[in-house]
Amino acid sequence: MQITDYTIELRDIHLYAHHGVMEQERTVGAWFTIDLTLKLDDHSCAYSDSIESTVSYADVYDIICREMKIASNLLEDVCRRIMSRLFDNFASVTDISITLTKDTPPMGGDRLSAAVTLNGKR
Repeated sequence: MQITDYTIELRDIHLYAHHGVMEQERTVGAWFTIDLTLKLDDHSCAYSDSIESTVSYADVYDIICREMKIASNLLEDVCRRIMSRLFDNFASVTDISITLTKDTPPMGGDRLSAAVTLNGKR
């Protein structure tokens, strides 16, 4: 057997943050949901059963939390910063897809959410 593709996914990360263009959004804050997929070029962990041969999703989560604490006007900026930090910290990550959703944007909808997705390659 040969492993041909290796991804790590973190789904439904739910965090409170202060992103948005309007002052109210930046003052009061809102709930956000993040979905992230990392593609890795090294899949030796499947054979070694060793955390040292992969990317710890706990470390990925920590980076996401730290970047979400920095207020931004645009969700695109938050995604770009998270993506940049992940590429800087994990050499084996070759591709990243990140979707950041503002769970209740101030637009008057009953069940409305707004999201952006950025995809990047090393």
